[in-house]
Amino acid sequence: MLSFIPADSKKTLEFGCGTGEFSSLVKNNLKTEAWAVEIDKIAAEQASKKLDKVICADAHESLARLPDKSFDCIIFFDILEHLIDPYSLLENIKPKLTDNGVVIASIPNIRYYRAFKKFVISGNWDYTDQGIMDRTHLRFFTKKSILKMFDGLDYDIKLIKGIHPTSSRTYSIMNLLFCGALSDLRYKHYVVVASPS
Repeated sequence: MLSFIPADSKKTLEFGCGTGEFSSLVKNNLKTEAWAVEIDKIAAEQASKKLDKVICADAHESLARLPDKSFDCIIFFDILEHLIDPYSLLENIKPKLTDNGVVIASIPNIRYYRAFKKFVISGNWDYTDQGIMDRTHLRFFTKKSILKMFDGLDYDIKLIKGIHPTSSRTYSIMNLLFCGALSDLRYKHYVVVASPS
């Protein structure tokens, strides 16, 4: 994910930072001022030792405590799928971005081949402790629905890229047979870089 952060970012904000490992990496590599929002009190306390400012609050509730026109990059690293309403959060963080600021999101793909095979071929929709079917996921996304979400919220999508591809030969054969129509099944996550229109 580090490679997607604009190199000229001066100030970043990460939602759902956990103990602050990723934002700490951003801070140390790009020399940014790193802010974060984390709902878990213990994780937020640990993150505050590594980052410039950590707000311990629900993502939506944190907005009133964030300065306007301040962040060059706002990061959602596998967090949007955990929210009841990721749409209003993406809408309401726009004023917090600088004029050239971007939102970067990593979002699990429910159509990832290994998950897709379980519920389409095997008929199972089983939640797990982690991964795409994490039992704490409240929203599920495909590449198309990610594009629709950002477009519907008046974001310009600068980049959408699949990461963590499957190495399955069966998938490769299926995709060939369907003339590439299953290409979105290849990736476990999609990364989006977008800015308000």
